[in-house]
Amino acid sequence: MGSYQEHTLDGASAVDLVVALYDGIIRFLHAASAAVERGDAAGRRIAVKRALDIIIHLQARLRMDVGGRPAQALSEFYASIFAQILQASQSASSQKFDHAIDCVRNVRDAWRQVAREPNANAALPRATPQTATSQPAVAGNSDVNAAVTAHWTA
Repeated sequence: MGSYQEHTLDGASAVDLVVALYDGIIRFLHAASAAVERGDAAGRRIAVKRALDIIIHLQARLRMDVGGRPAQALSEFYASIFAQILQASQSASSQKFDHAIDCVRNVRDAWRQVAREPNANAALPRATPQTATSQPAVAGNSDVNAAVTAHWTA
């Protein structure tokens, strides 16, 4: 990651980081779709691998014990979008990549709404060695708490 990007994310909250990861998935899926249009199988595979790596990262950091039903829903979404991306890649279909992009964008937009809630960002400091064991909480909003803590790792 470049120096500018590193500095951009330095002060980011946990929710902002999740949004950035979703943006990365979308960027790589666009690259995969463009590779399909160019007939670039190697470029498609590289872009798909990077998108899938992010999905695996997000899935691995779900906290089912803390996130409850929202964490389960995210887990199911990740499994579904993973399969859709594999199918799009296997069939070299720009339309299937576009559908996957739309699905990821919908969930990313929901995370953006969470990020705009003043209580969400105020209560969710970026994980550091000192704060990595604490669990984030958003006062008065258990749905936001559950969704956000589903991605918080101890």
